[in-house]
Amino acid sequence: MAGIADFLDSLIGGFSLICFCFAVGSLFWGLCVLRPWQHEAGYTPQLLERTVKLLWLGSFALAGTQLFKIILKVWLMTVVLDKWPFPEFAETTQFIGGIIRASLTFVLAGYCYKTLSKNPYSKSYWQTAAILALPMILAGAWLVHAAGRFDNPYLLMGLTVIHQLAAAAWIGGVFHLVNIWLMRSKKQVPRELWPMLLKRFSWFGTASVSVILITGIPMALQYIDTWNGFIGTGYGNLLMVKIILLGLALSLAWLNKTTVAHYWVSRNNHALNYRVPYYIEAEAFVLITLLFTAASLASQPPAIDIPNLTASWQEVLDMFSPRIPRIASPSHQALIAGEAGRVAIIGQVPSEAATAWSDYNHNIAGIFLTTMSFFAMLSYIKRLPSAFSAFDRYIAYLPRYWPIGFVLLGIFLFFRSDAETWPLGPIGFWESTFNNGEVLQHRIATLLVFVLGLIELFARLPRYQNSQLPYFFPILAAFGGLMLLTHSHVGFQAKSAFLIQVGHTLMGVFSLILACGRWLELKLDKPGKNIAGFVSVAALFQIGLILVFYREPLY
Repeated sequence: MAGIADFLDSLIGGFSLICFCFAVGSLFWGLCVLRPWQHEAGYTPQLLERTVKLLWLGSFALAGTQLFKIILKVWLMTVVLDKWPFPEFAETTQFIGGIIRASLTFVLAGYCYKTLSKNPYSKSYWQTAAILALPMILAGAWLVHAAGRFDNPYLLMGLTVIHQLAAAAWIGGVFHLVNIWLMRSKKQVPRELWPMLLKRFSWFGTASVSVILITGIPMALQYIDTWNGFIGTGYGNLLMVKIILLGLALSLAWLNKTTVAHYWVSRNNHALNYRVPYYIEAEAFVLITLLFTAASLASQPPAIDIPNLTASWQEVLDMFSPRIPRIASPSHQALIAGEAGRVAIIGQVPSEAATAWSDYNHNIAGIFLTTMSFFAMLSYIKRLPSAFSAFDRYIAYLPRYWPIGFVLLGIFLFFRSDAETWPLGPIGFWESTFNNGEVLQHRIATLLVFVLGLIELFARLPRYQNSQLPYFFPILAAFGGLMLLTHSHVGFQAKSAFLIQVGHTLMGVFSLILACGRWLELKLDKPGKNIAGFVSVAALFQIGLILVFYREPLY
């Protein structure tokens, strides 16, 4: 039950951050980028209506999510403690701060819905909305890591609030750029608005990212005091993932910035209309995943607080060292015989059969992925070596049929992922699914792999290539990456559990690259189309390699 609550908390936390970016980011977008009181800009009523709507929808959703998080905590404490947690819980900072923030957010949402939406061209009404948002933003300072620190709590709380504001300004702006492009495609805004807003947001996004870095670095140094803390803890590992995702997002942002700058020199709008929108969409993929990663990070104890649970960098690197994959599985009877020791509350002793069973599952899954992704990469190579010439006729079918490997992998995982549950084990399907967070995530992942394979298999058939079906693959792949990045991050976990987490988070990053690459392949023209497609399946190959060399930690 605690595992399910922890998993849900990460998902709800990520959704809450998305809502925060819509609410606060929309305010920044209106005040600093749109500036609708400047009537010469030529904004249409539909644009202002949509902008304000995203503001109040995000605010209402943020308030509702905040209340739901409180309800989730009450439910978890009631189940774990077997008693009603009130009135004690009502006296905690989490409860008081959460209720205050939800109430203040409802006030902001109500004002934007009732008043700002009727006066979207008024500068004073936008400024009033910003003033109403300020208490809600400040209330969030009592809901972060820094509020519980003994050293420099108020400095860290202030840095966290500024960090969140800068992130909301950038990410919310990217969401609005996607909105502007969709409206432009439907001819709801003038064509000349697109390059103008891109130029305005360029400097604003650069300033926001600068503030993110200026506030993030001192916070990281406060929470992580050693190199091993950065490499060998859940907090450090997720922070590293955040840095990688930030790098990916900034790379896409740099492509946008240089393209926009080139347009204002050459006035050639081909790249501006046929590349930049899709770079922005891929950037939105990355930033949404980054928000969920940040939510998982917030559930982790800072590395400085858990020196006794820290793995060394040598132990972490050993998890990725090449080794011969296990291709023989222990019997199901041997596995079940050791389950009592593996799930014991005190003195857990995983059996050799359980370790071998897990290694076999991961290694075989890796063989599936590396094989299918290898053939997929071949399909992007136009001039094959002469040694492959005899297989040219078969290689021509690779772009169409390689996703069948996902279908076969999904069937394999259905029977093997949780052998102590139905259909192999004695624990029922529904009982195991809804009483164990790890099993729930495995079931979702198994269904995801199977459905993803079926959809992509049909999507690559000629009759469906011009439909919306191919776009399901990158969306599901991005969701799979998100699942991996929020996969059972228990706060004070054993070192062995952390070493398993490292592999999951790295696969989550590659899953996101897979999703973005496939999305851009579907959207871009050549040569970017082919490059993005190859990068996508190369990322799948990397996931396969991680699984091929996977083994349960021995520490």
